[in-house]
Amino acid sequence: MIEFAAIDPVAISIGPLAVRWYGIMYLVGFAAAWWLGRRRAARPGSPVTVAQVDDLIFYGALGVILGGRLGYMLFYGRAQLFADPLAIVKIWEGGMSFHGGLLGVIVAMALYARQVGVAFFPLMDFVAPLVPIGLGAGRIGNFINGELWGKPTDVPWAVIVAGVPRHPSQLYEAALEGVLLFIVLWLYSARPRPAMAVCGLFLLLYGLARFAVEFVRLPDAHIGYLAGGWFTTGQLLTLPMLAGGALLLGLAQRRG
Repeated sequence: MIEFAAIDPVAISIGPLAVRWYGIMYLVGFAAAWWLGRRRAARPGSPVTVAQVDDLIFYGALGVILGGRLGYMLFYGRAQLFADPLAIVKIWEGGMSFHGGLLGVIVAMALYARQVGVAFFPLMDFVAPLVPIGLGAGRIGNFINGELWGKPTDVPWAVIVAGVPRHPSQLYEAALEGVLLFIVLWLYSARPRPAMAVCGLFLLLYGLARFAVEFVRLPDAHIGYLAGGWFTTGQLLTLPMLAGGALLLGLAQRRG
């Protein structure tokens, strides 16, 4: 077992300016998406040009940040939002939702597709493999912050937090949603696929990974379990992803 060494969440502090590790992880994710997007855009049949990737990532970043924060407040922090409506803009206090960020990106990509005159689903197929590196980096940021720990356990790789061995659920998610999902999607999208296949596979695999890790991850303390002593809000929000991913893959296979 490994003793968790508390890491200062502030990476760099210059006077009143504090740069947090979690923010750096977001920058890593956006930079990786930009670099990978330029590589994908150079392939034949890309729905966007290399030059358009800059604007694409800008739209995506807005969708992630705005959707992630709004989604967190609606899914996990409604009581806080009602008590202090201005809490929605206090991103520095923490609180971002993947599912809200996903919805934000979908809306942003719909707007971008309309602006540049490209089809929505080919654009989403283009974007899907760019996302996992950012997801993995974000989970590493959660680990550095010492948040979103798993349940107590006696597995050899447990991390001891305040004297209690726990599942490092953030690292499980970094490995599954980040590394593994990126490898699968990048290789799968290297060959031409029917429209909706790549983004459908993203939804399905992320949904499976997230649903599985939720079994060993502690739910938010102010929400707890929704049912059965095991069913969490994260799993509830993931069910539409599983259904949507399966539907898109099925439609893609019929078309293909």
